[in-house]
Amino acid sequence: MGTQETKEPETQEILNQKPKEHNVDHPGEPITEKKRKKRNKNLIFYPLGTVGRDMMYFLFNNCIMTYILYTKQLTDAQLVAISAIMVAARIFDALNDPIMGNIIERTRTRWGKFKPWLLIGVASTSVVIYLAFNSKLQGWPFIVFFGFIYFAYSITYTMHDISFWGMIPALSRDADLRNQYTSRATFFAGIGSTLASVLIPILTAGDKAIGGSAGKAYGIIALVIAILGPLFMLFTLFGVKEYRGEEKDPKMKLNFRRIFRTITQNDQLRWMIVIFLIQQIANALVLAGLGMNFIYFRYGYEGGLYSIFSMVGVAATAVLMLAYPALSRKFHRKQLMTFGIVMVAIGSVLELIGGMFLPAKMPGFVIVTIGYMLVNLGLYGFYLIMMISIVNTVEYNQLKTGHRNEAIIASMRPLLTKLGAAIIAALTSLTYIIFHVLDKTNEIAEFEQAAELGHITDAERLEGIDKVIETVTQHQMNGLLLTMIIIPLVFGFVSYLLYQKFYKLDEETYEDVCRQLEEKGYGVKE
Repeated sequence: MGTQETKEPETQEILNQKPKEHNVDHPGEPITEKKRKKRNKNLIFYPLGTVGRDMMYFLFNNCIMTYILYTKQLTDAQLVAISAIMVAARIFDALNDPIMGNIIERTRTRWGKFKPWLLIGVASTSVVIYLAFNSKLQGWPFIVFFGFIYFAYSITYTMHDISFWGMIPALSRDADLRNQYTSRATFFAGIGSTLASVLIPILTAGDKAIGGSAGKAYGIIALVIAILGPLFMLFTLFGVKEYRGEEKDPKMKLNFRRIFRTITQNDQLRWMIVIFLIQQIANALVLAGLGMNFIYFRYGYEGGLYSIFSMVGVAATAVLMLAYPALSRKFHRKQLMTFGIVMVAIGSVLELIGGMFLPAKMPGFVIVTIGYMLVNLGLYGFYLIMMISIVNTVEYNQLKTGHRNEAIIASMRPLLTKLGAAIIAALTSLTYIIFHVLDKTNEIAEFEQAAELGHITDAERLEGIDKVIETVTQHQMNGLLLTMIIIPLVFGFVSYLLYQKFYKLDEETYEDVCRQLEEKGYGVKE
């Protein structure tokens, strides 16, 4: 019966409100108009809340290293220290994220278990974001400050990240609706990160830098984004209603044993932890700094060019996010993964040809950008599929153990994203050291600092930086290019192979799990 339901046309499913999308607690009863309005409202206000969140995420995770490189003068030892801080903070998150998920599970308030942490987390993250990009410290004093601020960000962002994505299982059990919540939330997250990725480079590098220097520009941008984050979260806080039936159950004791047991007893979750971590490294490497520095070194210190690169690179993913629910009804996830890895392979070849063998700017820049777009299209398809695959292990966990543990399972995604970011930071810093990137960024930072202090004019700043860019060697540019091509390609292919072989909770199996849960008397009100 479950398999047949997944193959019904969307229009018939909506008109007839057949089994799984209606009131799961009472199979056969049609969904009421009130519940339909609630569902439609949730589909609008839930994803809107993440726009500002992901602007904050992009600014801190994708721009913090670039901000440091172009506003601070670093030694190799200081760069290694920064990388060590990032890795240590992410290891700390390996403990913090599941603990936060367990704390959310135990939270009982009149506003539910998710919304208090959404509010506390996004407000405190805003403060951290502002402080991170408005420090005038240099040298080792800055390294100490950076260590404090990076750990603070790890704690505050975790609060609202786990709360936000942990809401999805509480909003619906229906597979199609979950696809819609996930794809829409990812789409609006993409809007936030795309706006940030387009505007931040333009407004911080080259002749359009706000205030005439990178340091002043980043400080102003951090203030604006720190305000937008909480404002957008108001949509989710006041516009979304989740199911709170399980909050009537007794609070569960906070202990590592329960977290460990949730992972060890759920074989599908275990494999998704491995696969998702590998995919995250592949997906986020380019935007973590390598792409920006390659564009600056190869095509000039002009933020507009990198904005075009990143904007075109993610444009196709916006279409994919909107189209994913329809695609998921026509193709199985493993089929979509195959389409994705083909895109990654084609895009990687184009990046190599455009960046290494064609003339700079035209047509080289165009081919590199198109290649990155295809790579990003394939890897972001992986990301959507894996997010849904992790969420679907909630019902699998409930069938096997009798407990949903949705917040704990939801905490795996941000945990793995952060662990992936730590590995990316280490790989990026290692690349910078191998190819002596600091030799050039320190010279650029010297001009940026002089302009910020008013010691030189904006014209002198730009002229000096252009001369530095002219001294970048072909060896340095090719090193950055090959790193940003080979690692995503290899890691993406490995995650593809592991998913195809070991993830068994496909569409039909998930439907069967839901059917068994209904037969056992479990239910989640829509």
